[in-house]
Amino acid sequence: MISELAYVHPDAQIGANVTIEPFAYVAADTVIGDDCWIASGAVIHEGARIGKGCKIHNCASVSCLPQDLKFEGEVTTCQIGDYNDIREYVTISRGTKSTGTTIVGSHNLLMAYVHVGHDCVVGSHCVIANRVSLAGEVHVGDWVVIGGHAAIHQWTHIGAHAMIQGGALLGQDLPPYVIVRNDTLRFAGINRVGLSRRGFTPERVGEIHEACRILFQSGMNYINGCEEVEKSVPQSEERDYLLRFIRESKRGIIKPYESKHRE
Repeated sequence: MISELAYVHPDAQIGANVTIEPFAYVAADTVIGDDCWIASGAVIHEGARIGKGCKIHNCASVSCLPQDLKFEGEVTTCQIGDYNDIREYVTISRGTKSTGTTIVGSHNLLMAYVHVGHDCVVGSHCVIANRVSLAGEVHVGDWVVIGGHAAIHQWTHIGAHAMIQGGALLGQDLPPYVIVRNDTLRFAGINRVGLSRRGFTPERVGEIHEACRILFQSGMNYINGCEEVEKSVPQSEERDYLLRFIRESKRGIIKPYESKHRE
């Protein structure tokens, strides 16, 4: 159902069983998939490519103009996957000539006032809490949880299954499976509960824990730590992903563990 009080550009491509509430705005050059719900006051800007089953709540703004002084009006897109819950006042910018698109995967919850900057890549099954800000070209892996009021510096990469405590100001890369503290931005353990909920076996969780113990708690630098992990921890997809993430980091990795209570 499309309300007569909503504005939908005639060139917009609207799927089946889409609901667009009064006073929503849908621009030209947009695609909205089947079974989506667009709430009152939401704005779908040019370049939006929205999958099926998404809920876009009041006053959210999808594919808005990039907040980037280098943006020159180039034609770019914002690609949103399926079954995302995009809550009130969320803003998701479209891409710039840097990559051409901003990407949000599927089955994500973006809580109220989240900002996803231009050219970001957000995976699937993520929970991003209230007022989190992702600056331009941030990459977020699958199954990431980001606590409220956290701010992520541009170009920062966050590995899959990682967790960021609320209020953190993250400016270095966060490896997969890891929790980062909000006070010192240091390693605070692995995301053991999250991994268990997602079907990781106790044996695999133990291997990830041992790899992270070597990397973040042994006192080795990360180069030597990666070599030691390869010697000491059985080969697996998860182990190799963790090592590859650290070795390919461009911004540097979060600081290792340090007790809050020093003698």
